[in-house]
Amino acid sequence: MPDTLHSEGHFMTDGGDGFLDKVYGLDESEATKRLYADWAATYDAEVKANGYATPARCVAALAEIADDKSAPILDLGCGTGLSGEAFAEAGFTTIDGNDFSAEMLEAAERKGVYRTLALSDLERPIAAEPGQYRHMAAVGVFSPGHAPAEMIAQVIELLPAGGGFVFSLNDHALEDPSYRAEIRRLVDAGVVEVTSDTYDDHLPGRGLKSAVVCLRKL
Repeated sequence: MPDTLHSEGHFMTDGGDGFLDKVYGLDESEATKRLYADWAATYDAEVKANGYATPARCVAALAEIADDKSAPILDLGCGTGLSGEAFAEAGFTTIDGNDFSAEMLEAAERKGVYRTLALSDLERPIAAEPGQYRHMAAVGVFSPGHAPAEMIAQVIELLPAGGGFVFSLNDHALEDPSYRAEIRRLVDAGVVEVTSDTYDDHLPGRGLKSAVVCLRKL
């Protein structure tokens, strides 16, 4: 689902030994779709074996500002549902997800934590109406060439005042200054405030870290 959106690994997440080495070199959507279709069956095991820490970190950041955990959340690029599972374990009860990979969505559905799951359009990854979701998450979604920095503002525009957007930027994404620049632009414009911004483990088994950022719309 990458931005095109694919989370948890989609594009931006990193995965197991075989697929992880391939994912960062992808530059066209059909190749990406094929990779994630092939990866769906083993994705969870591979990222867990590498200590995938970002979903829990994103959930903790959003939980700090979510006063009503029954309010609907959209899990962008939900992949196999590891992020949705983490939200559910933390007490969030109304979680929708989308992703560009039908195979990944099948794995997410089996987890039983999503209210709805939808196949996303690579050209229109955020299928939501303004105010439809109190919060949104993009766990492992952002990556240069796939989910551009401009998508941050697109998400914020769809949120109500007080709504939160939590997302991760792994070491590969952090090499692109546009993400940090976009966050600064939105803060300076008085559109959002940063409620959390931490840099810690992403996939420690692969030596990768990530920034987890949570923005609240003003």
